[in-house]
Amino acid sequence: MNNKKSKFQIKKVASYILMGVAGAALSVGVFSAMKKNTNLSDFEIFKKDQNEKGYFQSASYSTASYNPPDLTVAAEKTINAVVSVKNYSSYSPQQQRQQFIDPFDFFFGDPFNNSPRRSQPQQPKDTPNGLGSGVIISSDGYIVTNNHVIDGADKIEITLNNQKTYTATLVGTDPNSDIALLKIEEKGLPFLNFYDSDNVKVGEWVLAVGNPFGLTSTVTAGIISAKGRSLDILRSNSKNPIESFIQTDAAVNPGNSGGALVNTNGDLIGINTAIASHSGAGTFEGYSFAVPSNIAKKIVEDIRKYGLVQRGYLGIGALDMSDDSAVKQYNAKNKTSYKSQQGVLVTEVQEDGGAKDAGIKKGDIITQIDGVTIRNFPTLSGIIGEKRPGDNVSVTIMRDGSLKSFKVKVKDAQGGTSVKTKADLSVTEKLGGEFTSLTEQEKVNYGLESGVVVTNVDANGKLRSIGINEGFIIMEINDKPVNSDKDIERLLKNYNGTVSVKYVDPYGRFYRRGFKMN
Repeated sequence: MNNKKSKFQIKKVASYILMGVAGAALSVGVFSAMKKNTNLSDFEIFKKDQNEKGYFQSASYSTASYNPPDLTVAAEKTINAVVSVKNYSSYSPQQQRQQFIDPFDFFFGDPFNNSPRRSQPQQPKDTPNGLGSGVIISSDGYIVTNNHVIDGADKIEITLNNQKTYTATLVGTDPNSDIALLKIEEKGLPFLNFYDSDNVKVGEWVLAVGNPFGLTSTVTAGIISAKGRSLDILRSNSKNPIESFIQTDAAVNPGNSGGALVNTNGDLIGINTAIASHSGAGTFEGYSFAVPSNIAKKIVEDIRKYGLVQRGYLGIGALDMSDDSAVKQYNAKNKTSYKSQQGVLVTEVQEDGGAKDAGIKKGDIITQIDGVTIRNFPTLSGIIGEKRPGDNVSVTIMRDGSLKSFKVKVKDAQGGTSVKTKADLSVTEKLGGEFTSLTEQEKVNYGLESGVVVTNVDANGKLRSIGINEGFIIMEINDKPVNSDKDIERLLKNYNGTVSVKYVDPYGRFYRRGFKMN
């Protein structure tokens, strides 16, 4: 019995072995047939028969070797053109906003832990209040950086990659785009050329170069993840922000702000500005954002040529049709039935704007500008942000199911079509604010002898530079009481020199600060 059982087991094992050998032979045969009829360097697995259903087709699989792009040339070209920027300040306009959460802390972080909303000991005079990066854009020392990097600075220090240090002059700023232009006195400097950022593509390799956490000349690599992003982070510092950021996955951290985003040729395609940090720690978590080079270049050219930024407008109110939540809210409020889609809905047409002159109407949906598809409002904002008053743009709209095209002349905020210099500005434009007279009863309530309430404060104006925001009351200018905008115009028209301002904030705190008028 046991002998028969042993023989049976031997036969059973032998049959398994035979089956295994046969299966292996079959596999080899199939593989050989495939090798004869298929190029194995590029074949698809789980290939779906076109006549079958219920199966899926995978991406192509390739056994060919992968050669990553060579980024060394771009890195070598960029490193020496990126500088460290140190902000030394005894006073910052942000200190006036300490009761609010500063969105720049959320996106940019605070490498020196000096957020004004936290109680901090007095900083030594030789300690910078902020640290960032900058990009040399000319051999004679012009440097572009972020406005938030140098905001409120009494002194700006530049350190080159060779460790040479300079004190920089602030040429001009634009909080609407978060761009600032600096100048150091030096010649023969390495610099980067602006590249046409409209030509960069999603998926393209890029390098981010800067000084994160004070570490000099740090290079990180990634790809462009998206274009035309809006984060809504500039609104707290500007009235009409331009947000059409390039989004990348190159690692950017506090101290990188103002640094270079370049392509594989080392051409400047953006100025690194923000990082997404949902933990609130202000460190990189996968996405970073840069001001496109076309916008930065236009801002820099305006500051150098005119002394101020020439901002153009279409003259419309707008709704981002790609924002499903915003569309639903608009429909509920206005009893309309718009569907979420690409484009920008015209919700208002301003009387003195170029859109009205051209024939654009409320309810039109803007689909293209100068042949570029308008996916969302940031796309529109970025294109118009590159224009100056007097420029013409071709606007394509959808109206009643039909496409129509219009030639629109871009205008400034006052409806003008010519560029301005500082000499053309009125006193209120230079100061960056409007003024409302106090009534006699309000003077009694506030316990004041004189004063005007400040409204519509421009983030780029003189008032904001000394900490005056909307709702503050200016009592005296150059020791003279003021009770109307006419008083201010009379005192400062054609005035050159230091201006002394006495004012009170909404909490009843009195200040006296000054600025240069020229």
